[in-house]
Amino acid sequence: MRRKAIRKSRATMFFLVALFIGIVMTPARAFAQETPSSSAQDQQQPSAQQPTTQPPPAAKSQQKSSQPGLTEKEQQNVQHENEKGTSRDRILWTMPNFLTLEHAGNVPPLTPGQKFKVVGRSLIDPFEFVLIGFVAGLGQASDSNPTYGQGMQGYGKRYATSYADNAVENFMASAVLPSVLHQDPRYYQLGHGSFARRAGHAISRVVITRSDSGKQQFNYSEVFGAGMAAAISTYSYHPGPEQSFGDVASVWGTQIGWDVATYIVKEFWPDLRKKHRENN
Repeated sequence: MRRKAIRKSRATMFFLVALFIGIVMTPARAFAQETPSSSAQDQQQPSAQQPTTQPPPAAKSQQKSSQPGLTEKEQQNVQHENEKGTSRDRILWTMPNFLTLEHAGNVPPLTPGQKFKVVGRSLIDPFEFVLIGFVAGLGQASDSNPTYGQGMQGYGKRYATSYADNAVENFMASAVLPSVLHQDPRYYQLGHGSFARRAGHAISRVVITRSDSGKQQFNYSEVFGAGMAAAISTYSYHPGPEQSFGDVASVWGTQIGWDVATYIVKEFWPDLRKKHRENN
């Protein structure tokens, strides 16, 4: 009964998070349907001025970084995407969004070292510590897993567990398995089409990804990475009352659901950022 209550509180928490995301995303629906995405326009405009000779790599990178309708900071991020293959963007100007590509041209594949480096950089970002603190606070308020107790000691245990869960899942799904299976852990924003099409694209990325060579594949890294991370965390440092196959399945499902919500945010965040800039 106690484990069921814990799983129920988790499901309630993530339902509220998903509901909040849905409310935030609503203004983007009208915006996405009213005007074509700047990324779609940018892909069409250079083609009309394509030189007869192929520009050298440096010139090609510079050409891609000069796109109309973007701020200087966004221009720099486009150039960084095409040169380094990762992003400097932050969702809501705070949350690390380093593995999302908005204006992806012929971006280079990530090496195994780069995959581990970008995941590690995200996990030591100051915002991550704040977010984990908020999640641990929710667990404290709902008394998830009463064996942790209350007070600073209980909060510390919840904080450590939440941070470890996040770190293990991120490394397994975005670094370890992508390196072993030669899969691309980055999210490629669609950036054009109806709200439903773009949302469908975002949701499908949980099961569809690119290989390092650019081919579409089943997303083994995400699906099995989340499952392996759930098993590792459940049976290694979670307390005894939470060490069962049902708990592994619950954590696995929660992580997949969280990643679906994250992909939707990654898809529509650039639209909201652009709309905010136009209104100011």
